[in-house]
Order: sequence, then structure tokens, then C-alpha cells
Amino acid sequence: MSLDSVRRFLAEAAPDLVIVELEASTATVALAAEGHGVEPARIAKTLSLKVGDRPFLLVTRGDARLDNRKAKAAFGGKVRMLTADEVEAVTGHPVGGVCPFGLATPLRVHCDVSLRAFDEVVPAAGSINSAVRIAPLRLADLVEADWVDVCQESSPP
Repeated sequence: MSLDSVRRFLAEAAPDLVIVELEASTATVALAAEGHGVEPARIAKTLSLKVGDRPFLLVTRGDARLDNRKAKAAFGGKVRMLTADEVEAVTGHPVGGVCPFGLATPLRVHCDVSLRAFDEVVPAAGSINSAVRIAPLRLADLVEADWVDVCQESSPP
């Protein structure tokens, strides 16, 4: 169901984008990077978060870590991760396949400025073995995301 909702969303909003489905799981940043042949930083991970009872999504580069102080200032309160059940209920996507496309319920989407370091990133596509390749600016445009600076500086490898 989830992959189908992403297919429908992309067919309407970005028919030129191709969903890549792999045999192996890409449910973690490391597995996704290996499966798609990119460095972990290029994996656009989607975090399912909430402040109070308000859920939202944050798309960051794969090696980024949330900076709690910046996040609290940007989102207006203490940020908490959704539980696996909450994630699936509000996004329609399983943990490991969460993306900002084809959501079950309308959610505010934010993209961390760390994504702008790349010309192309690889977010999941609604299942634990699917993804798309997309420019970060286009990703943000497609989902009407706000740009925020809420992650810690990445340290060089």
C-alpha cells in the first residue's frame, strides 16, 4: 500500500522520477547507501517527529544528527520521535521506508539545510527496499517543505 501511494504521488507530481526497487532491505542509512552505491550522507533520511501532539517530518542527510537545541528553537518545543506505530499510522509508510511522498495524512515537512550540499539525494519511496534519486531542492518543492537548520555539523569522514 505504501509504495503504491508513493507511486501515485510521483505519477501525478513528478512522472519523470523512477522508483528503484532492490531485492535487499535498504531500511537503514548504511544498507541504503550500500544498495544504491552512494555515500551514507547522500541518503535522505526522513525522521518522524512531534512537538506536543503535532507530528511532522524532517528530511536530513543520512549522516546528520538532530541538534536538540536548534530543533527546539525551530519547532517551538521539545522534539520527540514518533513510535513505530505512530509513524505508520500518520505516514502510511513502514519504519525504514518513510519518505515525504504519498503520505496517509497531510503532514508538515521540513528539509534540513544539510541536504543542500548535494546535487542529488536518495530518499526512501514508501517501502524498506525502494528509493528515488532526486535533487534536494526539487524534493523540497514537491512536498512544499520549509528549509530549517536543525542538525549538528557533520564531521569529515
